Amino acid sequence: MSTLSLGLQLGYWGALAPGNAHVELAQEAERLGFDSVWTAESWGSDCFTPLAWIGAHTKTIRLGTSVAQLSARTPAACAMATLSIDHLSGGRMTLGLGVSGPQVVEGWYGQPYSKPVTRTREYVDIIRKVLAREAPVTNDGEFYPLPYNGPGAWGMGKPLKSITHPLRADVPIFIGAEGPKNVTQTAEIADGWLPLYYSPYRQDVYADQLTAAKPGFEIAPTVLVNINDDMEQALYPVKAMLGFYIGGMGAAKRNFHKELMARMGYPEEADQIQKLFFEGKRDEAIAAVPSEFADEISLSGPKDRIKEKLKDWENSPVTSLLINGDINLLRTMAEIAI
Repeated sequence: MSTLSLGLQLGYWGALAPGNAHVELAQEAERLGFDSVWTAESWGSDCFTPLAWIGAHTKTIRLGTSVAQLSARTPAACAMATLSIDHLSGGRMTLGLGVSGPQVVEGWYGQPYSKPVTRTREYVDIIRKVLAREAPVTNDGEFYPLPYNGPGAWGMGKPLKSITHPLRADVPIFIGAEGPKNVTQTAEIADGWLPLYYSPYRQDVYADQLTAAKPGFEIAPTVLVNINDDMEQALYPVKAMLGFYIGGMGAAKRNFHKELMARMGYPEEADQIQKLFFEGKRDEAIAAVPSEFADEISLSGPKDRIKEKLKDWENSPVTSLLINGDINLLRTMAEIAI
């Protein structure tokens, strides 16, 4: 599997901080030959602080955010964090960005969720200007005007250029995108794509949206891995994840995860999952997730079966699988895939 690398997806913290566990996992992943390690944020821990801490305890593994939420910080602040970690790590930083959803953006960050695709393009453009450091940064877009001259402004803002010279002007930028317009734009403006879930058996779902991708474009989905001789038990964590995201991670009228499942061939099942979840029947919502769908977006089952399924991923446009698990799982996957 020489063309398919592995990444360690640590995600965001839960109710408790992980202590030294994430550092130990990252160190083991690096020793095993994993290509990258990724941190995330939701509405608790941020993504940059843990990544910097992990970077200080590793030497070669690539460091990525999957994803940094646009509304959590201005593009200039995001560029500052990116260039700082890139310097501290010796050029190992990959910036993964995502717009999140309206519930988080408006409920947690207190910002409007309007025009997420346009906002993403503007955000990325400013970051690239900061990292290029060719001129003082200006932007006349509607979301992040630089200098700011709107309501409450003193009228004294001036275009600025980063005091610190970035180590790399071309720090890779990946985007977590689900909707067709967002994926199409990601292929046009980014260096990589972070699908939430992806099926190597349904490449047609995204084929037209990826035609503008430049050479070297990376695709790195997060893939749940569950090694278990009992397929029902192996698939349950995948179904539980899908039941939560499709049922509850979004409003009844607009849920991007539900819409994606529909585009991937399961519209009626997606409707039923959401209906059951909103009725408080979470166990039934999980049970309603089709085993076929859970299976094709994950690596589940006996070890030999997973090894065989990896060939299907290698024959897809995917360049890296981001997995989460304990040290034993990382070692098993390294044995199979690297």
